[in-house]
Amino acid sequence: METGKTSNKVAYAGILTAIAASICCITPVLALIAGTSGIASTFSWVEPFRPYLIGLTVLVLAFAWYQKLKPKTQHEIDCACEDEGKPSFLQSKKFLLVVTLFAALMLAFPYYSGIFYAQPSKDIVYVQQESIVEKTFTVEGMTCTGCENHVESEVNKLDGILSVKASYEEGSTIVKYDSTKVTEELIIKAINGTGYKVTENNG
Repeated sequence: METGKTSNKVAYAGILTAIAASICCITPVLALIAGTSGIASTFSWVEPFRPYLIGLTVLVLAFAWYQKLKPKTQHEIDCACEDEGKPSFLQSKKFLLVVTLFAALMLAFPYYSGIFYAQPSKDIVYVQQESIVEKTFTVEGMTCTGCENHVESEVNKLDGILSVKASYEEGSTIVKYDSTKVTEELIIKAINGTGYKVTENNG
């Protein structure tokens, strides 16, 4: 039974490290759902530690599976015979499998977070060439594709946006827009409203 309890504790640790590794990516979605976009960048400081947290999650879960699958000693077999009834679900391999799948979903979250951001459908309209402006905004605080999707979703809500492409790796957002329908100030306000911060804009 001690082995079961140990693997349980390790499994819970795996859940915590997986959540910690993904918290900077989950926060924008939670902020969107809660309607408080300003808190989206709250956990951006976690991003530099993400690779270590992912590694720790893998090690913790590997150890939990080792504990669960390793051959039992004679002492453990004797103890198991003395225990009445079947082991609970929380001490079973099924529970550890659920934990492992949950951890995998958390770690992969940045790659599918885009499904939470609805892209508005826009009618194709004619725009005079001289009205089209393309600007690159330097944006602080983006740490993953979830952040990119959040920024793109908010900017796309504005009228007159022709295209928007955010990049957390470059720390920038390129916006092409119709200057007769939307201003640079409104675009900056939309980006800042996500919790990330425009620090510079270039033509």
